[in-house]
Amino acid sequence: MSERIAFIGGGNMASAIIGGLIKQGVAPKNISVLEPSPEARQLLDRNFGIAAQAQADAELTGAGLVIWAVKPQAFKEAAMVVAPFVPHALHLSVAAGIRSDSIAAWLGTERVVRAMPNTPALVGKGISGLFARAGVSEADRSSVQQVMATTGESLWFNAEDKLDVVTALSGSGPAYVFYFMEAMTMAGTEMGLSHEESHQLAVATFVGASDLAQASVDSPQVLRQRVTSKGGTTFAAISSMEDNDVRALFIDAMYAARERAKTLGDEFGVD
Repeated sequence: MSERIAFIGGGNMASAIIGGLIKQGVAPKNISVLEPSPEARQLLDRNFGIAAQAQADAELTGAGLVIWAVKPQAFKEAAMVVAPFVPHALHLSVAAGIRSDSIAAWLGTERVVRAMPNTPALVGKGISGLFARAGVSEADRSSVQQVMATTGESLWFNAEDKLDVVTALSGSGPAYVFYFMEAMTMAGTEMGLSHEESHQLAVATFVGASDLAQASVDSPQVLRQRVTSKGGTTFAAISSMEDNDVRALFIDAMYAARERAKTLGDEFGVD
């Protein structure tokens, strides 16, 4: 990764990738960031020694890879401003929902890869879904793979609409985990533990269960059944969830997330 890398947007996801790149040996001087927020620019300078730009200018011209980490509703406007400076670059978008057809049209290039990462990328434990347009070469794919490896795992998909499912599953997924952590912590507190005790137990349980699932050859269903002795405490909890259709409601929620991802593409993309 000796080529210059430009980030459009310098928020949390951009910072996660920048931090990973620097850990892998990329010099801060080889990274440019376009970020309108003064507070975000200050953080980039403080954390990485990067003097981010407030406006697009000729400094972007030397970038071989441009990483788009902007909000979906801001993508088109940013693309119109940045495109003239980066006509020969490879483009990697981590913006939710915005389809590659729109990105390619706005930027005037077929060298576009879409990524759907998630927030554990902030600690190098993320997982991303990737999709490449036909104009992306194997060398381009390798460059993207190398960049995204700094944030965790990644999977390539051959159909772009699968990224909407990735968004619903792993992109939004950390929020589901945090939601259950909140509920477990609240229940523990209501039943007499301190908030700190409940929080520690809930977080450690998710970490341990995740590590066990990753290390095991057995499915989550089998692992769950091993904990659920008929008539026992876990059986009572799972039975209560099933009586209240928690599984079905959870699946419905993921469908809602997928539909919202589709809507973002319709709202903020091009026909």
